[in-house]
Amino acid sequence: MSSPDASSPDASAPDPVADPVADPVADPVADPVADPTGGTENRADARILNASAIMAAGTVVSRMSGFVRSALLVAALGGSLHADLFTMANTIPNMVYILVAGGVMNAVLVPQLVRTMQNDPDGGEAYANRIVTLAVLFLGAVTVLLVVAAPWVMDIFLSAAYDRPELAAERESAIAFARYCLPQVFFYGMFVLAGQILNARGRFGPMMWAPIANNVIAVGVLVVYLVAFGPATAAEQVGPFTTGQELLLGLGSTLGIVVQFLILVPYLRMAGFRFRPRLDVRGVGLGHTFRLATWTVLFVIVNQVAYSVVVRLASSGSAQAVTDGGDSTGYTVYSSTFLIVMVPHAVVTVSLATALLPRMSRLASDGDLPTLARTLGLGLRTALAVAIPFALLLPIVADDLAHVTFGWGAGRDDFGLFAPALALFGTGLVFFTIHYITLRGFYALERNRTVFFIQCAVAATNIVAAIVLVGLASAPETAPALVLAYTASYVVGSAVSYAVLGRVLGGLETGRLVSFLGRLALAALPASAVALGLARLWGSQHDDPIWQAALQLFAVAAVDVGLFLLLAHLLRIEEVTTVLRTVTGRLAPRRGGTTSA
Repeated sequence: MSSPDASSPDASAPDPVADPVADPVADPVADPVADPTGGTENRADARILNASAIMAAGTVVSRMSGFVRSALLVAALGGSLHADLFTMANTIPNMVYILVAGGVMNAVLVPQLVRTMQNDPDGGEAYANRIVTLAVLFLGAVTVLLVVAAPWVMDIFLSAAYDRPELAAERESAIAFARYCLPQVFFYGMFVLAGQILNARGRFGPMMWAPIANNVIAVGVLVVYLVAFGPATAAEQVGPFTTGQELLLGLGSTLGIVVQFLILVPYLRMAGFRFRPRLDVRGVGLGHTFRLATWTVLFVIVNQVAYSVVVRLASSGSAQAVTDGGDSTGYTVYSSTFLIVMVPHAVVTVSLATALLPRMSRLASDGDLPTLARTLGLGLRTALAVAIPFALLLPIVADDLAHVTFGWGAGRDDFGLFAPALALFGTGLVFFTIHYITLRGFYALERNRTVFFIQCAVAATNIVAAIVLVGLASAPETAPALVLAYTASYVVGSAVSYAVLGRVLGGLETGRLVSFLGRLALAALPASAVALGLARLWGSQHDDPIWQAALQLFAVAAVDVGLFLLLAHLLRIEEVTTVLRTVTGRLAPRRGGTTSA
């Protein structure tokens, strides 16, 4: 489900993107230098965490701007069918990109780029040029075909209810949005490819910061929309769009993705990459890449089939409310709450995994499986140190968080529909985190076929659970039912992926993980209990002013986080304190008065 979002380096000198020697963060793949005080392993861990901190800083800003975008979208369009028409059409390019090329670029090309940089006489320059040339030709052709086939593409994602005569105008709006948004497929692909080339060269920051420009443009488009058309009325929230509204929202969304890609181009040049089209692709090792890609393509097909079922089921909820009357939760509620819940995943887990994968690929290439297992265990514990406390806090603050985020404009009366999905998503996040990190171990080992079979179990669980639960749910319960299905799928996925990878590597330090989880519970559970008591003592009502909900949200979250960090310090939970030191260290001024880039 995740987009290729990954989420501009700080202008303060020195810039590790421009000067890789200036900061060890710029090259986490490099061999650690022996250190008599910390040892090579500690130095390597520090490099991974520091690289993650650079990416996390960009991701925090990116997610904050995405948070504003999501709130403005609901304020302008509401959370019902009207919003679903645009949200689904604007999501489909990302889904299609992942289906046709995303898995190959994310999971296959980084290890291959790292290997060619190490082994090829030209440092992998020719290999990267061949990949870029093929990507331009392939993505360009696919994008043109998709725009022409927009009506048939939308038929895949819209439920049968949209074939009814009373929803014909709504269906036409969805198709119009698809035509304006589907060119994003090409620019998504080029953005991710450029970002992976930078990542393979140890330049992690730009790919994490570039989506901020996309979010800024999206926010600007929504502000213009609100000024030009105003918030959707109750009647408009269950109806189609005008041609002018479709043009503004559709083309504005595509412009953001174009700019997101163009921002990376100068950084490629600064990293020493010069693009020269090359079609001499025979006998140069691309066959190995595409054999690996076969299983990854099958993986993403299975994943996107499952997600297509989810989108189609979500669209049925909003359509049912239009025909039967009453409230509903459809794709907008599901995707908006998912965006919020993915903040800690994007800030910590994606940043860690992006920094870990090149190093794990190198360890796998060297046959150093014990160090690979230890490195992956570090990433898993560090990610869970954030995901688990967040999952415990989320149900406590769900009502106030929904009020503050979605209780504006067209969402003023319906923000309560977002709270149940928000409260339920945290548990799914924990299991998704375990699954996500362990899959990086398989990718480093080039065991893409294993990943495919694991994902078959995940997708099958998601499809079956979603169909059953949505079938039992009312229209307002559609999004929460889909959240429960998502959680069930990653309970299965995390258990299978962890067990299989543990056998491959000869163990994943499970004893250390269990000990860590026990100590983490001793810190997180009391903190959450105190936060829950404070929330209940304070109390909140649907008609409270937003400022009051924001105050309660801040107070409860601050108490929870503050108490958790205190207990983690007292219990010497190294994974929590290390992340905290790393983040604060990146923010603290360096000697000489500059801050780290």
